[in-house]
Order: sequence, then structure tokens, then C-alpha cells
Amino acid sequence: MLGTVPHFALTDQNGAPFDSSRLAGRIWVADFMYTTCPGPCPLMSHHMRQIAQASDVQLVSFTVDPEHDSPIVLAAYAKHYPVPPGRWWFLTGSRALLNDLGLNAFHLNSVDGSLEHSTRFALVDGRMRIRAYYQTLEDKFRRRLLADIRKLERTNRD
Repeated sequence: MLGTVPHFALTDQNGAPFDSSRLAGRIWVADFMYTTCPGPCPLMSHHMRQIAQASDVQLVSFTVDPEHDSPIVLAAYAKHYPVPPGRWWFLTGSRALLNDLGLNAFHLNSVDGSLEHSTRFALVDGRMRIRAYYQTLEDKFRRRLLADIRKLERTNRD
């Protein structure tokens, strides 16, 4: 175990409140991104979509640019990466809460206005425990991630 994600409440791409209790009992993959990213974010989102197509996990993308990435902006971005409804949430909220999640819960990055962020994905089990990180710029990371998801799914069934 690499840490535990605390309870959080943010706003999703539809402008609806998102409470982390919705993820209880579910395996999910998280990342940090922003919609105007000229670098790795589009590729990361492409990878997230492929993960959704190959598994039944939930996906959560936290913005590192809450001042710009309003629910409307996040919804427009999400349309470029369609997945079945209720599977992928793009979340925004206060910079302080997102910063706390990025630094203290996921240990990936700060959300401090610099727009610097990790390119790693975090795999979280149904008990909100971070089980692994995956560097999205590495070859074959998706294969390892999907294999780990299947292991967690088997563990959940046993």
C-alpha cells in the first residue's frame, strides 16, 4: 500500500457535486491534468480512455488548473475522450483541496498555479488504498496497469 486517499468532495464535469464515497468498493485510476495542456495531458487522457475500453474500472482526472477548468470546460474536454456514462469523472474544486490531494494523498504533485504535474497514474483499490503508480511515458505501462487491475478484481471476488 502506498497511501490512502481521504474522503473528498469536488465538482464534476457536469457541474454536479462529486463525493469520493461514490468510489467506495470500486477499483479506480486517477491522474492530474489540465485542459489547455500543450504537453502530455492529451496523451494521458487517450491512455485513460483505452483503460476504460479494456476494463471496468472507474477513472478520475483531477485538474491542476481549477481557475480555468470549470465544469463547462471539463465537459468540453471530456467529449474528446468518450467513455460510457458514469465511468470517468473530471473533477475541479478549490485549489487548496486539489493541492492537498495532489501532495498529501496521491504524493504526485502540487496544485499551486504552476501547472506542473505528474504524468503518473495511480491505481486505487475499493478501500481507497493506492496500490501502484504507473509512468505513462514508459512503454507497456498500460499492459502492467491492466494486469494489476485484473489481479485486484480477482481479489475482490474471492
